[in-house]
Amino acid sequence: MNASDILTPKGLIAAAVILLLAVMPVLTAIADQAFYLDIATRILILAIAAVSLNLILGYGGMVSFGHAAFIGIGAYAVGIPIYYDEYSGWLHFPLAIAVSALYALITGAISLRTKGVHFIMITMAFSQMVFFLFISLEEYGGDDGLLIWSDSEFVDGVDVDDPTTFYYLCFISLMGALFLVHRIVNSRFGRVIRGSMSNDKRMKALGYPTYGYKLTAYVISGAICGYAGALMGNFTNFISPEMMGWTRSGELIFMVVLGGSGSVMGPIYGVLSFLLLEEFLPDLMDLFSKDAGIYWHLPFGIILVLVVLFVRGGINGLLDRWNR
Repeated sequence: MNASDILTPKGLIAAAVILLLAVMPVLTAIADQAFYLDIATRILILAIAAVSLNLILGYGGMVSFGHAAFIGIGAYAVGIPIYYDEYSGWLHFPLAIAVSALYALITGAISLRTKGVHFIMITMAFSQMVFFLFISLEEYGGDDGLLIWSDSEFVDGVDVDDPTTFYYLCFISLMGALFLVHRIVNSRFGRVIRGSMSNDKRMKALGYPTYGYKLTAYVISGAICGYAGALMGNFTNFISPEMMGWTRSGELIFMVVLGGSGSVMGPIYGVLSFLLLEEFLPDLMDLFSKDAGIYWHLPFGIILVLVVLFVRGGINGLLDRWNR
């Protein structure tokens, strides 16, 4: 995005969203509403996961239905060391990235030998294997989950237990993930990935080993999502296998599609819209009829279906048309 793009309506909206996220701790402090800072922190963490999924889904055409497994792996990479009194964040985060990347390498090497619905099903199958693996680990809580009684520790003076400090760690991490993915997709490597999504046979005929390119992108995506999982573990202070269930992966896919896959800001728009609807729709329904909020899933689902059917390209596509 260059300077002229920022001055367009779409660019101004993107800048406004980033600015709003940057000053959210100040706004919540002024309003004395710490609850909203928690919502914003969750939005940032899931946005990092959505950005990682967008790399392979939006630009590579790889619909992974097991991406939430990386979040769970990253979270357990924080929880298990703390269980053994290892509190260093310099251990937790590299471990989360490394284990997630290794898992992506092994499962991606197998999954990417398939295409279409077979790829979707095999990624979900691997995710369910990890899901049931952690359920079977009674030492770490099994199905009941694992309590993280301390946050990751970094250098003195940096206390991630402080909500504002942790928020800005997540915000900087999101900006870094956006920049990294933007640089990747606009590099020669990224152009091969995008070309492979459009016509894999033609890219192979031109001499590009697309399998290796796609596997590398899959590993990078998994590593970024594992990092998001480490942040999630520090944020919730409780982790369970439920974090990596296939329904969570479906939510991530929906966030990317809702915001606009294959775009820089799309994942952020999708996560923002999805979580805000999920959080405030029940209260909004209660205003019209008492106890109507318990049925919030119905209008929520209708809204999401209508967006997918009639708003081509998601929220980012809608902004593109407005921009033109």
